Amino acid sequence: MTLFALKLILAHFLGDFVFQPKHWVDDKLEKKAKSKYLYWHMAIHLTALILLLQFQYLGQILIIIISHYLIDLAKLAFTNAKNYRWLFVLDQLLHLLVIAILVYWVSPYTIELETLINKENLLLVTFLVFVTYVSGIVMRMLLAPYINEIANEEINEEGGSLKNAGTYIGILERLFVFGFILLNQWASIGLLITAKSVFRFGDLNKGKNRKLTEYVLIGTLLSFGLAILSGMLYKYLVVLI
Repeated sequence: MTLFALKLILAHFLGDFVFQPKHWVDDKLEKKAKSKYLYWHMAIHLTALILLLQFQYLGQILIIIISHYLIDLAKLAFTNAKNYRWLFVLDQLLHLLVIAILVYWVSPYTIELETLINKENLLLVTFLVFVTYVSGIVMRMLLAPYINEIANEEINEEGGSLKNAGTYIGILERLFVFGFILLNQWASIGLLITAKSVFRFGDLNKGKNRKLTEYVLIGTLLSFGLAILSGMLYKYLVVLI
């Protein structure tokens, strides 16, 4: 079952990502079902499946090709500038769902929720939610007295900033720190702090706004501190349960 599933997933990755140039995607979005690249895309999927499965499971291959064509056709029909990201996710989930159904057809399997929703997994999910989102809110509350003061300062930032970039950077850095602690890679945390310091050096080196510099440093230390404490507490609790 595992080998069959891996072959289907690999064929999907090859067809949808490796062997699908951007100009194919653009042409499909413009011409929909009339695009020749839609059918080239199906041909690549068919070739990958046949080669990986060595001309076996022809019925399952046919189902994958037909379902893939219909899913892609529906996505092309409804895609616009506002929903293309969500439709991309939905498109991939539907393709993977078809693969899961076919794997079950060839080799039935069971998914026991009790093994997924156990104490260890729930503890991990709880800490991941805390490290990503709850920590961000806690930091905003702690930094609230300084936010208005910083906003009132005249700050000259060349090029501005990406929307919500700071939030995502904070989430990612805390996830990395949390993961490094679980892997006992403490040195990697120092490397991450160094990397962030290098990227922020241009802002902090200007010396035109000491309050902004102090705000950034406090936020960084809070972010890393919460992630480190979360990682240490998780490792302590997971042994107890």
